[in-house]
Amino acid sequence: MVADAVTRWLDEGPCPLILGVCGSQGSGKSTLANALLERFAGQGLCVATLSLDDLYLGKAARAELARAVHPLLATRGVPLTHDVERGCAILDAAKAGLSFELPRFDKASDEPLARGERVDGPLDLLIFEGWCVGAAAEDGVELVTPVNDLEREEDEDGVWRRAVNAALAGPYQSLFARIDRLVLLAAPGFEVVRAWRTQQEHELRDRLAADGRDPGLAMDDQAIGRFIAHYERITRAILREMPARADLTVQLDEMRNAKT
Repeated sequence: MVADAVTRWLDEGPCPLILGVCGSQGSGKSTLANALLERFAGQGLCVATLSLDDLYLGKAARAELARAVHPLLATRGVPLTHDVERGCAILDAAKAGLSFELPRFDKASDEPLARGERVDGPLDLLIFEGWCVGAAAEDGVELVTPVNDLEREEDEDGVWRRAVNAALAGPYQSLFARIDRLVLLAAPGFEVVRAWRTQQEHELRDRLAADGRDPGLAMDDQAIGRFIAHYERITRAILREMPARADLTVQLDEMRNAKT
């Protein structure tokens, strides 16, 4: 379904095509991006993928945000915790047919890697995937009522969610404006996200052990619950409003299969 749509969009232009893929944690964004890369590279096209996760700021930068704006910004994930300027520069370089470096972020250490991945242009397709890629800001009135205990207990005055929403309304819209087509992998509801994210973290723990690293660098199940609470507000908003404007919406069931 998605590959057929991308084939059509590639024929329609522009070149390169910047394809945005949005979906909640664990929805299969990276799997889809890698499958599209393999398929179209196999057809002789020049393809690269960029994850919004790889634009995360490191712990020191987020600690400064936590000090200056709100303590919840120490946790990676929401708007304000990415290097948006670098993301814009990457998409602009791709559009211009230039070579560039894709950053990489190590979730186990919670830090960007020192070296990224070199991409030699020009590209035919750049797949830009992330949990809030293409998301829109909420109206101010929607920020008043907390959506979970994290907001209720640790953002009682709404400073954190207003700051996040302002970033989403500003710099992030400039970044997302560079996307040519937007695909949404729509979870059946936010309630399944914890199970999906838990599975991801268990897989990370297994990879760490296989690589001889400390499996304890992965989050335990209790930490996962707190972690995804940071994502809940925007994820719920995406599921409400993005299907009406995405170029393609793929409705998923609880097993991450596309509904027919």
